[in-house]
Amino acid sequence: MALVGCERPAPQAAAATPATAPVPAYVGAAYAPVPGRPQPSAAQLTALGRRIFFDASLSASGAQSCASCHDPRHAYGPPNALSVQLGGADGRTPGPRASPSLRYLQTLAAFSEHHHDNDGDDSIDAGPTGGHMWDGRADSAHAQAALPLLSAAEMANASIGEVAHKLARAAYADELRAAFGDDLFKDDAAAFRAASLALEVFQQSPVDFYPFTSKFDAVLRGQQKLDAAEARGLKLFNAPDKGNCAACHISERTPDGAFPLFTDFGMIAIGVPRHRGLAANADPDFHDLGLCGPTRTDLRDHPEYCGLFRTPSLRNVAVRQAFFHNGVFHSLEEAVRFYAQRDSAPGRWYGRDARGRTVRFDDLPAQYHGNINTEPPFGQHRGDRPALSEAEIRDVVAFLKTLTDADQLPPSNSTSASISTGMSKGSSARPTALRAWAPTSGP
Repeated sequence: MALVGCERPAPQAAAATPATAPVPAYVGAAYAPVPGRPQPSAAQLTALGRRIFFDASLSASGAQSCASCHDPRHAYGPPNALSVQLGGADGRTPGPRASPSLRYLQTLAAFSEHHHDNDGDDSIDAGPTGGHMWDGRADSAHAQAALPLLSAAEMANASIGEVAHKLARAAYADELRAAFGDDLFKDDAAAFRAASLALEVFQQSPVDFYPFTSKFDAVLRGQQKLDAAEARGLKLFNAPDKGNCAACHISERTPDGAFPLFTDFGMIAIGVPRHRGLAANADPDFHDLGLCGPTRTDLRDHPEYCGLFRTPSLRNVAVRQAFFHNGVFHSLEEAVRFYAQRDSAPGRWYGRDARGRTVRFDDLPAQYHGNINTEPPFGQHRGDRPALSEAEIRDVVAFLKTLTDADQLPPSNSTSASISTGMSKGSSARPTALRAWAPTSGP
């Protein structure tokens, strides 16, 4: 028996030939370093991503950029009251869903069917959570950035090759080569990935996408106080037996001290009314089922997910002009009123059948109605007192307006919203009244 450490060394295996050498796991990954080439800096990628974001020449119509639907002057959300934005090759094709804001997504994780919050109790399964887009189908910001470029209802490019060729002709093509290599445009897929990565890094720019300059942030820093209506609104927002908004739109600092994003990024079905003005809904048999389709296809065999959409952040919600995934409401007051009266006054919100009877949850087939959330403020019976009175709705809206960043306020109000450049854990110091960047010739 040989003693450990005294065996004769085994003959070394022959070196792998290039044809049989294993491919490293990082090859092809978006963030993988390229041997022999310096990594582009965050500043390089941010500058490139900014230029790509505002470049309308990347669309089939030549008139639509990312900023057309995600305007920095509107908290990187839509600049108008359209329920869905128009795009496509003709610039007139309606999109499938309302355009969300791109702000405050910096901690949005990839989609998971079984999410566990970092709140000190890892035993609680929060269920389907995360992912970009209303249905969470994009696992990262660079994956999300690629989708509008190829969507027939948005920027409408026919292929990644078409996008790559437009990038090669762009005014910033040399900057792309400097960042990603002289041979970048010899590989369409590589050029497309480079643009997607630059867009992702740009969307991590704090001054643009998570400035934390709202009045509420100033309150958290101890620099301001809520007025009476705002304070009442916050109390109603948090109260489990009233608004109960904070159950999904978390309003407290995280356990590690970071400022709240006013979303848990979870998936929920709230029974939003059918928007009969949307082109797709002209077909009575069509239903946007969110997590289980039809846009997302990998979970179509999960009926328990039908009707679920991702909870958006309520930061800057007061600058929006269309609400929910289908843009069915056009005032913040009406959106809050729907929560308060959905079950107590369904006739106000839903359509009617041929016999004149209210069809509750009329945008979701009956077999999925069990998925709809019935926790407060929902759960009343028809004719009951609503969860919030009209005065209470006004107070909740007053509080929600304190979540508007300084750069979204009229100049006379912006300095009062964020007085100092104080820091909180999880947020960076910001100059007072930061103004969103926009090109002089932008959309």
